[in-house]
Parts: sequence; C-alpha cells; structure tokens
Amino acid sequence: MLAVCTFTPVMIARFILYALGFYILYKLVFDLVIPIFRTTQKIRQQFGDMQQHMQDQMNAQEGNYHSPGNAAPNSPKKPSEKTSSKAGDYIDFEEVKS
Repeated sequence: MLAVCTFTPVMIARFILYALGFYILYKLVFDLVIPIFRTTQKIRQQFGDMQQHMQDQMNAQEGNYHSPGNAAPNSPKKPSEKTSSKAGDYIDFEEVKS
C-alpha cells in the first residue's frame, strides 16, 4: 500500500504563517538592522576622523604659539584709555508709580 500525503488546511496555514514570519524577519534584518549598523560604523569613523583632525590642528597651533616671536593666545591685553571708569559717576533713578 502506498502512503498518501495529504495536506490539511491547518498544515497549509501553518506553512504560510512560517513563510510570512521568515519573510518579515528577513526584511527586518536586511532593511533595518544592517543599514543601521553600517550607518553607525560610518558615523563613528567620521567622528574619529574629525577628532583626529581637531587634535592635529590643536597640536599645530600649540607648536606655533611656542615658537619665538609669537604671543601666547591668553596673554592679557593692555587696558585702553577709553574703557577706564570714572569714580563717582552714577545715574540717579527715580521710582515711577503708576
């Protein structure tokens, strides 16, 4: 006697649900997870490059400041005569009642 394989509606529905679940999982991984992973790596690399570039610029500026003939960037400025304050000058405010 030959064994006949019959597909019941429950088996067909279960197969369709499994196939749909695998398809959704596939789309989730390849359309969301992998692009986010790649973007994160790219952004980290760009931040690292930018940080290295800024460090190089700071080192170059630091080297320029210590060379002879250049003033230090934080050296105090000479006070100008225009900004000197006069002692005793004040404005008398009157209280305004409404």
